[in-house]
Amino acid sequence: MKNIFLFIQRNFTFLSFLLLEIACIVLLSNSSKTHQVFFTSASNELTGRFDKQYNNWRYYFSLKETNQLLVAENARLRNLLPENFQAADNSKKIRIDSLVKDSLGRIRKYTLLPAKVIGNTVTLQTNFLTLERGSLQGVKKGMAVISSSGIVGVVVAVSENNSRVMSLLHRNSRVSAMLKKDNDAGSIEWDGADPSYLILKNIPKSSKVAKGDTVLTSTYSANFPSHLLVGTINNVVADPSSNFYTLKVKTATNFFSIQYVYLVENSRYAEQTAIESTPEKN
Repeated sequence: MKNIFLFIQRNFTFLSFLLLEIACIVLLSNSSKTHQVFFTSASNELTGRFDKQYNNWRYYFSLKETNQLLVAENARLRNLLPENFQAADNSKKIRIDSLVKDSLGRIRKYTLLPAKVIGNTVTLQTNFLTLERGSLQGVKKGMAVISSSGIVGVVVAVSENNSRVMSLLHRNSRVSAMLKKDNDAGSIEWDGADPSYLILKNIPKSSKVAKGDTVLTSTYSANFPSHLLVGTINNVVADPSSNFYTLKVKTATNFFSIQYVYLVENSRYAEQTAIESTPEKN
């Protein structure tokens, strides 16, 4: 309290001038319509600028929450896509426990879970992503990972609250892919050179391939749903030692700035991988 009185005493002249100035402005604006309009307009403009700046700051600091809401909404909408369901086999009786049917009686095959990327490498020969979602939140080993623009990789390790994803930018990554225009299938790999480009192998030379053609996931993958975007062809090289092309593919996903992804659970993944790994009987 003593400091307040000392402050007033030291600045008494200035504070008196300021109070008298405010009083004069109030009296002037009340006695003159012209000045009242002027001061009201100036006050509204100043208030408007302050509110605009405040709203800009509030919008900036709420971007994280906005992104999380958008990711959750996208996951909900993606889960409603028709390709996530498959028609039931009416030739035999099927008991359905936890699987969900759509309005046409088709059984859900794929379910999407949103996740935040908290770790990512792109400069190594073996690149991984770390997601802030684990077994307690429904993540399983082998689940596919996609972004809003294209495919990302496959889950290879899971803890209670985190999971590790083998990126497409990994020398051991192999994903079945096909050309959109004729469904010729091959294998998407990475040569360890440029993080913006992948290599599509085993496309026969009988296929009419051109720069700019779209590459999608094929129907042969147990991890990824079919017809997801992989990228576009950037360069076509005919291998003289074989009957196949080696295609350079520009990735649809920007691995340098990826922040949110979706984990894709195939409800029949275990069954499919089990039958595919069953040894052949003589």
